[in-house]
Amino acid sequence: QNNTMGHERRTLTIWIQIIALLCLCDGSTAQLSFSVSEEVDKGSIVGNLAKDLKINVQELEKRDLRVVSGNSKKYFDVDLKTGALYVCDRIDREELCPNTAKCSLNIEAILSYPMHLHRIEVQIIDINDNAPSFREKEKIFNISESSFTGERYLLPVANDADTGNNSVKSYKLSPNEYFSLDIQSGGQHSESAELVLQKSLDREKQSVIYLTLTALDGGKPTRSGTLKIVVNVMDINDNAPIFSQSLYKAQVTENAPFQTSILTVSATDLDEGINSEIVYAFIERGNFNPEAVFSINPDTGEITVTGKVDYEENTAYDIRVQASDKGTPSRSVHGKVLVEVIDVNDNTPEIIITSLMSSVKEDAEIGTVVALVTVTDKDGGGNGLTNAKIIVSVPFQLKLNYKNYYSLTVDGPLDRECVSQYNITIIATDEGTPPLSSTSVIPVHISDVNDNAPQFTESVINVYVKENSAVGATIFTITAVDPDTEGNAKIIYSSLDGISRSIPVTSAVNINSETGDIVSLQSFNYEQMKTFQFKVQATDSGVPPLSTNVTVNVFILDDNDNSPSILAPYSEHGSVNTESIPYSAEAGYFVAKIRAVDADSGYNALLSYHLSEPKGNNLFRIGTSTGEIRTKRRMSDNDLKTHPLVVLVSDNGEPSLSATVSIDVTVVESSADIQTQFRHVPIKEDSFSDLNLYLLIAIVSVSVIFLLSLISLIAVKCHRTDGSFSRYSAPMITTHPDGSWSYSKSTQQYDVCFSSDTLKSDVVVFPAPFPPVDAELISINGGDTFTRTQTLPNKVRYDVCFSSDTLKSDVVVFPAPFPPVDAELISINGGDTFTRTQTLPNTDKVRNNTPPN
Repeated sequence: QNNTMGHERRTLTIWIQIIALLCLCDGSTAQLSFSVSEEVDKGSIVGNLAKDLKINVQELEKRDLRVVSGNSKKYFDVDLKTGALYVCDRIDREELCPNTAKCSLNIEAILSYPMHLHRIEVQIIDINDNAPSFREKEKIFNISESSFTGERYLLPVANDADTGNNSVKSYKLSPNEYFSLDIQSGGQHSESAELVLQKSLDREKQSVIYLTLTALDGGKPTRSGTLKIVVNVMDINDNAPIFSQSLYKAQVTENAPFQTSILTVSATDLDEGINSEIVYAFIERGNFNPEAVFSINPDTGEITVTGKVDYEENTAYDIRVQASDKGTPSRSVHGKVLVEVIDVNDNTPEIIITSLMSSVKEDAEIGTVVALVTVTDKDGGGNGLTNAKIIVSVPFQLKLNYKNYYSLTVDGPLDRECVSQYNITIIATDEGTPPLSSTSVIPVHISDVNDNAPQFTESVINVYVKENSAVGATIFTITAVDPDTEGNAKIIYSSLDGISRSIPVTSAVNINSETGDIVSLQSFNYEQMKTFQFKVQATDSGVPPLSTNVTVNVFILDDNDNSPSILAPYSEHGSVNTESIPYSAEAGYFVAKIRAVDADSGYNALLSYHLSEPKGNNLFRIGTSTGEIRTKRRMSDNDLKTHPLVVLVSDNGEPSLSATVSIDVTVVESSADIQTQFRHVPIKEDSFSDLNLYLLIAIVSVSVIFLLSLISLIAVKCHRTDGSFSRYSAPMITTHPDGSWSYSKSTQQYDVCFSSDTLKSDVVVFPAPFPPVDAELISINGGDTFTRTQTLPNKVRYDVCFSSDTLKSDVVVFPAPFPPVDAELISINGGDTFTRTQTLPNTDKVRNNTPPN
């Protein structure tokens, strides 16, 4: 027994040295190391991280100290107020590290601002919380009475989930006179207890012997477990089989096919006959049943593979084989077979991802840690060594922290508008032959920051609104887009100070801040305001908000809402005007000229004249475009002396508006009886006041300037080239045989018509509808009055028709449609008519204006 005690002390000393050496090795590689006993209460302090990391306790919350683990269950946490690392869940060493001498948990302590990672190894110290136990409650031995003293019988091994000193350390046999207990060390694999026969058995004296085997562990207090042993004393067969070797060794490759032969054990028996026939079988010991993986031929002793051989589950198998003869009673002997498993690279690396943030801001700095990556491989040796990398080009990198622990960090600029999510594929490869690999995809969502201002589709927006449109109508919807998302992309529209000649823009339009609808606040009048301008600002709801402006031009489109107005001297409403013609008047004799204007623009201001005579009377005609009333034929004796005429003046709008004037034409005997009528002409006073003097000087000055300008323009016309009608021609004035003249300059053109009548001459100018103009009317009536308004703006086109008559000639100006034309053709036909053809942009329409002779 002293030898046994000394042997146990030497074994304990060796284990203590090995454990101390392993602790020193691990301590040299880990950054922080703590230890804690299993089954401690929740909240038990393991260590102080603030002290060991040398961090002020007040900075722990600011730096967001966290503890993360690669395990699915969290056993430790940190108190941010004290910096203490404490236990937050039950720790069972036997559950975490079954069948291992050393047990440790690896966790990571993470500090932010700046980011630091610290590896912490926590050693789990075993406590004696498990008692030894036997798989069987009772063991029966059949021992022949002829057995010799010293024979040994293998006893079942007790199991203890604890390790070290808390595991099974000794066995004790109940006192008896026949058997003793011998403990043999199995080296690194196991220990065995054997029942040794000390005294020859005598079946006639005692046929059954009852023993108790007690297993004791080394914990304090000591725990124990018992096994009942029943020895049946058998008669005769006095020789037991003997194995050819005391220890059999063999190797088997992991994942070996079924029925692969490992080795054959052999035993002999000195008996004869049936007592020498041997049967081989496995002996089940502890938690391992050899028949789950191997089988043995009971007749030949050949051991073959019948189950899965997995190196990761067992690196070696300690099998006990029993050889029993067929004698009565049967005698048996046990042998030891050690099967070593050769590792095969059959396990792919496993990638464990621990995400630290649900999304990454697109302005995240380089080096920001996104996730922790741990790579493990169950294989051993070189088959278990791994390396990991990212297999696609992304603005992230995998940084090695320690051994197989990595950090996924930002490695480049991020832009959510370009890529809103990255699916980062990580591949882990071992160093086996052939190498095995596995992949894992980490989805990284990029969160938005307000880095894009709203954008309009156009730099300048033109809006066209018909005059007299309803108040409150939506005239345009302005839209801006923002590539950001959520609140950063929510756009609010607002109007800025506008530019208008007559009214403030805030009283003209309003903009819906959410939809961008521009709503009119009044009904527009083209004759009062033709265009106005304002700015719209689009602002997002980000922090800080970003905005963009756009210029909005609103153009009022003309509507035919003004009737023609008859000009003097026939403008009195309800009055009947009279004109006289001689009886000897020839066909085509000039009777009168009706003049009218329309406040509208474009075709809405293009007037036509129509004559209504008494039924059966067909003496007069009127120029449709000129308004001149002339005789169709000579007078006859059957004609009336007085002819009541009604002239209808109509515009060209939709619908057409009109005005009428009544004229009574009286036939006199000779032209000498014709009296010129001046209606409502103020009687001039005899006295010549200073005001009259100023007016006379002004009229003379204007007349002189006009004549000088006319002479200059005629001289310029004599030197103009064929391209004078192009948009880049020099200023030009043109005269016509019938007394009319026209003036053109660059992109603007004015055509003016004078009447050669001895009594009246006039000029009528019709402005184009767009761009906005201030219309002009110049009228010279018999040299008595002179009226002028503002000059027309640039980029104006007019279409002109001339009519040549012996008595009168005039010009009708047809305004060109918007936009200004870029091509034109002017021709003179036989000296009697003037035709101008315009080509409209983006259309194929051509308009010819040819008035009747």
